[in-house]
Amino acid sequence: MSVGAAFNLVALVVTLAAVCGWVNHRWFRLPHTIGLVVIALAVSLLALGLDMVAPGLAIGPTVRGTLTRIDFHETLMTGMLGFLLFAGALHVDLDQLVRRRWAIGSLATVGILTSTGIVAGATALLTRWMGLDIPFAYCLVFGALISPTDPIAVLGILRKTEVPEALEAKIAGESLFNDGVGVVLFTILAALATGEAGHGADLTAFGVVRLFLTEAVGGAALGFGAGYLAYRAMRAIDEHTLEVLITLALVMGTYALALQLHLSGPIAMVVAGLFIGNHGTRFAMTEGTRDHVEKFWALLDEVLNSLLFLAIGVEVFALSLTPAMFVIAATAIPLVLAARFVSVGLPVRLLSRWQEFTPGAVPVLTWGGLRGGISVALALSLPPSPIRDQILAATYGVVVFSIVVQGLTIERVVRSTVSAPTT
Repeated sequence: MSVGAAFNLVALVVTLAAVCGWVNHRWFRLPHTIGLVVIALAVSLLALGLDMVAPGLAIGPTVRGTLTRIDFHETLMTGMLGFLLFAGALHVDLDQLVRRRWAIGSLATVGILTSTGIVAGATALLTRWMGLDIPFAYCLVFGALISPTDPIAVLGILRKTEVPEALEAKIAGESLFNDGVGVVLFTILAALATGEAGHGADLTAFGVVRLFLTEAVGGAALGFGAGYLAYRAMRAIDEHTLEVLITLALVMGTYALALQLHLSGPIAMVVAGLFIGNHGTRFAMTEGTRDHVEKFWALLDEVLNSLLFLAIGVEVFALSLTPAMFVIAATAIPLVLAARFVSVGLPVRLLSRWQEFTPGAVPVLTWGGLRGGISVALALSLPPSPIRDQILAATYGVVVFSIVVQGLTIERVVRSTVSAPTT
């Protein structure tokens, strides 16, 4: 794609995001990101309907061709994700996370593995009952990509929802870290399913564990080291424009290096964001610089979120809209919610012997575990096949339900289930 064509494409997407955002703010008054998904989805379905009535207009093929040129997986996973995760982590209180590290750590690891196993087992049984031929390895892949909660969606909703501080820290912390863990787990399981080890990895049990630890622990170490270097550089000066540029270089340089070293870029961004957002803002920035840095990343976060959620609504064009696909999507929603309930309930029940949880924590953690663009991007990264179409349909159904229904009702769930804020 030429530079001019790329600019025209970006200009179109930004303009659509602005128009849809204005329409939502003017008439629908839904939360901004949810409104963008709803409007984009409604317009997309209308366009698909027109395409069926008047195929000569070629709306569907034109939009699908445009989506192919954008490559949602590549754009999100190697372009936008690093910025969004850093911006989200920048505003999270590290002290709150450290205080609840065992709960967050267990939810982001044991919870993800439990959910992946439950979703995979249930998917295998249901698809066999429905007469669909999906290998168990691909059921595991679906479990891995749909189990992590999306920090972009979760943090966006939490900003608009009154949640007790202790519970908010658990939801935010889990979503930040289980995203990175989920991406690493998906990479391993997808390699097993497709028979492609990737970067010369050994797919024995020992090789899988080594790959997991290398990506996750290596990503955390890279994020901490890069964050510390940026912190030292900012502490030596007092120039807000340059310090904003340093944070931008931190994100782009570290994420690019993580990709080259085959480490977890998402985990590196979360660790770097937490370091700069807490230690950096306290000891390396003046009040004026802190204000400029926070406003810059808040604006960038808002713009990229708008583009991402608009894209989620439009990605319906990537689906094969058949009755079977609607059944798959509708079946996946309760399945994933049930797996989420169990994978959250078990760690909470075990840890409640040593740590007090907010009453009603399990229902809120279950309903507040939103899925978003990362799950869709991972599903789109699978090799084209009928199996990928089925996984994509299930993923898209869960994501849209999650963002729209769960996102709009999470505050009501909090009010009805949480009786008192505790640790």
